[in-house]
Amino acid sequence: MSAPDFTNLTDLAASKLGGRPLSCSDDFFAEMENLTQPGRGVFIEDKYTDRGKWMDGWESRRKRDEGNDWCIIKLATQGVIEGVDIDTNHFLGNHPPHASIEAVNVKGELPESVDWTEIVAKSPLDPGDHNYFEVGDKGSWTHLRLNIFPDGGVARLKVYGRVSRDLSEYEGDLDLAAAINGGRAILCNDMFFSHMNNLIMPEPGENMGDGWETKRNRTPGNVDWVIIQLAARGMISRIVLDNKHFKGNYPHRFSIDGCRLDEGETFEKDKAEWVELIRQAPLSADAEHEYEEEIVNQGPFTHVRLNIYPDGGVSRLRLFGSLSDL
Repeated sequence: MSAPDFTNLTDLAASKLGGRPLSCSDDFFAEMENLTQPGRGVFIEDKYTDRGKWMDGWESRRKRDEGNDWCIIKLATQGVIEGVDIDTNHFLGNHPPHASIEAVNVKGELPESVDWTEIVAKSPLDPGDHNYFEVGDKGSWTHLRLNIFPDGGVARLKVYGRVSRDLSEYEGDLDLAAAINGGRAILCNDMFFSHMNNLIMPEPGENMGDGWETKRNRTPGNVDWVIIQLAARGMISRIVLDNKHFKGNYPHRFSIDGCRLDEGETFEKDKAEWVELIRQAPLSADAEHEYEEEIVNQGPFTHVRLNIYPDGGVSRLRLFGSLSDL
């Protein structure tokens, strides 16, 4: 099965973004914290713990009484969910036959008693596979409860949607590119070694794999690029480009362009009218680069394009500024 279009949206439950499981009914065999980790989980054939087979996911013990197991996840930020993936990768004879998902919107700590809303009805799951479900309810949620019937293991839960934070209440520098604020990496020409989404994650990159890295390009004059849709239309006053961990493979030079779309207008790469934010400039290895005076046009912009010459890797890109009504 090909992945649905909603998988191109932000994973609101991702641990890299700040999502995390809060509690569960049982995680005897494998800890609930695995549910929101990156990737799909791995399988190590001969690895065991004192409780049984080591599994990279959330796995409860075999249930011998009535009821079902569940896990509550706090999303990284409030958002509208378009679809989910209940991934049972490597769980074959021990996957749950069915699952459902409920949601709630709560400010602050989750109380003991809440009124959950079902957003994915009880549905069958396939073993060892992606289980995609489109979400029709367009409410804005902060927490989910994954119910499995009656027990078993799930490798990962991906929650794809759109951030719905009120940025007007934000104090201080606003990173218009940050995924936690609603920024999205929407297109690039190459991400052979690592994904473009890493560019706008909250924390500094952990290693060379935690960034955006293109393959070596032998074409004379090559330019690799990535396009980021900003969290909101804004003016950009400070830029931080971090090459942390990229030493023998950092881009030789870079530049940044911006464009502005009217409200309701859909981005089309070939029709975008780009203007320079920062003219082409050199980069250093394994270093954080900050720019203010070098910005030749502050906007307002709705999208930016990072260009790297001729190829290489960038860890993080921060685009600080303010909201604009223009």
